[in-house]
Amino acid sequence: QVQLVESGGGLVQAGGSLRLSCAASGRTFSNYAMNWFRQAPGKEREFVAGITWNGGRTDYADSVKGRFIISRVNALNTVYLQMNSLRPEDTAVYYCAAARGLWTISANTRDMGYWGNGSLVTVAS
Repeated sequence: QVQLVESGGGLVQAGGSLRLSCAASGRTFSNYAMNWFRQAPGKEREFVAGITWNGGRTDYADSVKGRFIISRVNALNTVYLQMNSLRPEDTAVYYCAAARGLWTISANTRDMGYWGNGSLVTVAS
């Protein structure tokens, strides 16, 4: 089992920045690629960003490319999502997820083995 806890969400003005953190406990954190998803009210959960177990490869949804940065520190069992130039359409609950494998960066929620409870990000216009 892997337990994931997100933090760092909140209310921010458009154009501002936030950094989300996801702290893992349980099994060895470095055994998993990590992904961030988000879900806005009335919409399906969507992929935001992913990072392989060693941080060697990252990928982003087109909607956040150039604005968001995913990173991880395995020694701290933590993955981060730095969100810059935030827009009202970024408003959502953000979830971190541990993938089923070292290299799995995927937009398919079924490729994820463990989920956090989410952190709400609200971007005011």
